[in-house]
Amino acid sequence: MQDFVYNSLPVKVIFGSGTLNRVAGEMAARGVSRALVLSTPQQEDTARDLAAILGKLCAGVFFGAAMHTPVSVTEAAIAVLREVDADCLVALGGGSTTGLGKALALRTDLPQIVIPTSYAGSEATPILGQTEAGKKTTLRSEKVLPEVIIYDVTLTLGLPVALSVTSGMNAIAHAVEALYAVDGNPVTSLLAEQGIAAIARALPVIVKVPGNITARGEALFGAWACGTCLGTVGMALHHKLCHALGGSYDLPHAETHTVVLPHVMAFNAKAAPDAAARVARAIARANAATGLYDLPAALGAAMSLRELGLPESALDAVAEAATSSPYPNPRPVTTADVRNILQNAYDGRKPD
Repeated sequence: MQDFVYNSLPVKVIFGSGTLNRVAGEMAARGVSRALVLSTPQQEDTARDLAAILGKLCAGVFFGAAMHTPVSVTEAAIAVLREVDADCLVALGGGSTTGLGKALALRTDLPQIVIPTSYAGSEATPILGQTEAGKKTTLRSEKVLPEVIIYDVTLTLGLPVALSVTSGMNAIAHAVEALYAVDGNPVTSLLAEQGIAAIARALPVIVKVPGNITARGEALFGAWACGTCLGTVGMALHHKLCHALGGSYDLPHAETHTVVLPHVMAFNAKAAPDAAARVARAIARANAATGLYDLPAALGAAMSLRELGLPESALDAVAEAATSSPYPNPRPVTTADVRNILQNAYDGRKPD
């Protein structure tokens, strides 16, 4: 048995169907009574429903959460938070809303209750990515880790099929990187493989029958598992690339992870053979990299950066940004290597 260190994250997880009604009780358990409810404009109706459930426990609402957590949006939300004198944060939505809640918690130290409606998995991590002046930076701090995560499977039934696929692949990316992380460990690896397998089984069913609550539950569990993995280990090349693409060129977050993942897996496979074997086994494919391409492609996902709107002229700058500072990765990374990965991802070429 290898020597290892495993850090367990101090977060309460409630998983089930109809669990939205548990928010008030979790607020009471933490001695708070004035929640600021957060969401994106697209999920305003669901957030208003939650505000109605909370009644007088809802001090106010903010529907401006945005992709990549722009600092300007965080500052606007802080103004509302102060105006309504909230003493806790309740974030209902996907990664954008979760990111806003984390950004607010970092600045105010208020407790967070997060209610995910996608498979982003970021709610399970002490990691925050923020964008300002066209640059995305990340930090890791216990201050941004939610105190409570409430998973209500019924809230994911309306997640569009296309977004379900890319959101699920985004979660899988968390676990893939955890499998070859420099600080990986047997506990995280077991959870990573289980999470990848759960999502890989669920996505084809969701595409065929979007209302299949069993598959939705399996995907949501997988998202939690994959996010928990990323929360306990460090990030490598894949996330570095996606942050550079998203922060500087405002590419859609989950879709970018979907496109980039198989190419980074192909690059790292020989340097991380055990991780590659675990991924292949989890997705029931012979090859990890080609399997991570075939799975979303067969379910209708865009598989090239060109389709996501990235200009080819940006590839050199992204390669430079992704190699501007050192970070752990199974295989040494050069700017030329990254430029080649990006070209393959831009063209949508299937890995060999």
